[in-house]
Amino acid sequence: MDLIQILQEKYIEEFSKNVPLGEFLLNILVVALLATLLRIYYIHFGNAISNRRKFANNFLPLALGTVLIIMIVKSSIALSLGLVGALSIVRFRAAIKDPEELTFLFFAIGIGLAGGANQPILAIVAFVVIIGILYLNQLFMKKGAFRREDRMFVNINTDIEDLDKITKLLSTIFPYVELKRLDTLDKGMDLSFICKADSLDQVSKAKNEITQLSEQTKLSIVDQPDLIV
Repeated sequence: MDLIQILQEKYIEEFSKNVPLGEFLLNILVVALLATLLRIYYIHFGNAISNRRKFANNFLPLALGTVLIIMIVKSSIALSLGLVGALSIVRFRAAIKDPEELTFLFFAIGIGLAGGANQPILAIVAFVVIIGILYLNQLFMKKGAFRREDRMFVNINTDIEDLDKITKLLSTIFPYVELKRLDTLDKGMDLSFICKADSLDQVSKAKNEITQLSEQTKLSIVDQPDLIV
């Protein structure tokens, strides 16, 4: 008996008996497609100021990995108990900077769970409904994620400790100003804002007025708030 025949009898037939090959491939393809669509949605409509494109690259391997785990353990109680024990030992210490990132990670895991449980139709319907609800919610709430690409990430490092003064200064120049982060320094503050500018004149005016606040004031402006500075 040659090696190919042994593999066919012991492994391939056992795999086909527990997990039909057609269903396996269908679930993998459906999950991969939905995870890719989720990545595109998050990149274009997410609100996090971190690198959304880089973070969204995790959705596909996370969803596919979940499919693999569920398909392995769903046919064996012993394996499922072993998985619980393994997860109680492993500690995941990923730096999640925004609750929105965690929400979309759970979304990707949910897609993988549906695929692993051989529920591709449920995964598709749930994905369409959830994405539709999220889009309508953002649209009606007029969140910043749906604003035009005239947004900017503004970082101000200054020795001035009057937050109201800086916020009012930006508000008189830009039509939209949102404080995203404040860090206190030994002397002064480090501020991060999301601003909307209608013209380059507003950017130039902000540069001139902010840098004139003090000699220690430093200004950084990024065209799109995709990268945290």
